[in-house]
Amino acid sequence: MSATEINEIKLGLIGWINQLSNVEIIAFLDGLKNSKTKEDWWDELSESHKLQVLAGIEDSKNGKIMPSQEFWKKLKNA
Repeated sequence: MSATEINEIKLGLIGWINQLSNVEIIAFLDGLKNSKTKEDWWDELSESHKLQVLAGIEDSKNGKIMPSQEFWKKLKNA
């Protein structure tokens, strides 16, 4: 990936984040920004986030999934 492509992605992310209104997504992104890469990310998650991840894994096992395009469309409109 070229430097130009990376900068375009960054600008797109900045614009997307700027339009977010969902407090949970904003809090998640803030936690991601503040996370430490030397430690296991699982240990850094709140109990609520751990339960959400585990529920997502269970949903996936049960076939309760959606195409990524649909996910990003819903997230963009959040």
